[in-house]
Amino acid sequence: MKFLSGFIAIVGPPNVGKSTLLNRILGKKIAIVSPKPQTTRNRITGIYHEPGCQMVFMDTPGIHKTQTPLHKSMVSSAQSVFKEVDLLVLLIEMLHPQAPEIPMILNNMKKAKKPSLLVINKIDKGPKEKLLPIIAEYDETRFFRSILPISALTGDGVDGLMRELKSMLKEGPAFFPEDVQTDQPESFLVAEMIREKIFLHTRQELPYSSAVTVERLEELPERDLVSMSAKIHVESESQKGILIGQGGKMIKTIGQAARADLESFFGSRVFLELLVKVDKNWSRDPRSLRRLGY
Repeated sequence: MKFLSGFIAIVGPPNVGKSTLLNRILGKKIAIVSPKPQTTRNRITGIYHEPGCQMVFMDTPGIHKTQTPLHKSMVSSAQSVFKEVDLLVLLIEMLHPQAPEIPMILNNMKKAKKPSLLVINKIDKGPKEKLLPIIAEYDETRFFRSILPISALTGDGVDGLMRELKSMLKEGPAFFPEDVQTDQPESFLVAEMIREKIFLHTRQELPYSSAVTVERLEELPERDLVSMSAKIHVESESQKGILIGQGGKMIKTIGQAARADLESFFGSRVFLELLVKVDKNWSRDPRSLRRLGY
């Protein structure tokens, strides 16, 4: 029996559900999600296994026009995958099928000359009658092998997407062991889970002005405990005050929410210490961006 494998990039505008789709495919939370756009900053690899088949997915930051060093780094990370993968999946929203970023993304896809699918997400958000004109319009491009409507949130249509992707794979090796679902280190996943809670519990510019680094991660199996310390980097003293909150209320809320996810991820109790540090204008400084992993 032939073994099928391949690398697949999920690309698209910000906030169309790329991370939600990756988590749905894997059946496990690997990529963080929030209602705010541009939550994903790094490429995240998720590995899907089934007998005779392995799909290596790359969840990418939303591609958009930008001038800031941080967002330029994010977009560069997303665009670099076009040359590295075997298949491309363009994800768009049913209610916003012509987002302004799409022509730029399509241009990059055409240059890459890779087999491509169009996936219309969030079909649970409106009447499905809206799908036909979207499918007809994109079908006229003669670019996509298939156009598939799905809901990454509910799972509707995702099985069909996986069958279509499998039919496009070529014979190849298993790139990862069967028990591996991501190539990201635990420290990265911990930092991302904390950053997700900052996005969910704070407002305005603060989520976009914060970064997280894990300073210590220690597994203590004899105590059924994972002990960790993380640092949240912000750009000003005022942001630090907001993040800590009156009497430490906000940082406590973020810590409790993150710890619940981390305990589910590690399958054990978690001790989490959060510290807040001001790194002035880190998102505009190339050296700080590299130091913080961007």
